Amino acid sequence: MLTLVAIVEFPAGAEADGQRYEDDVLALLGRHGGELERRLRSTGGQSEVHVIRFADRAGYESFLVDPQRAALRTTLGEAAPTTRVIEVHEV
Repeated sequence: MLTLVAIVEFPAGAEADGQRYEDDVLALLGRHGGELERRLRSTGGQSEVHVIRFADRAGYESFLVDPQRAALRTTLGEAAPTTRVIEVHEV
């Protein structure tokens, strides 16, 4: 099991577009053995934190190169969010 935390930052003025992009991208997780455990949004709406689990690293890697995910990101262009991903474990 692989657990990740994604810290997603939306460009100023593009919060709604970024949130729709995340809706669409997170919907792709299941086809790669991934599952969204938690999705939290900052009170100002400019960032989100996602806790995501994958059955294995191969699923995460296939999610990263999913053609539909890439197409969504390309379509969004400059309004695409920036994301920092951290691998985590229970303590």
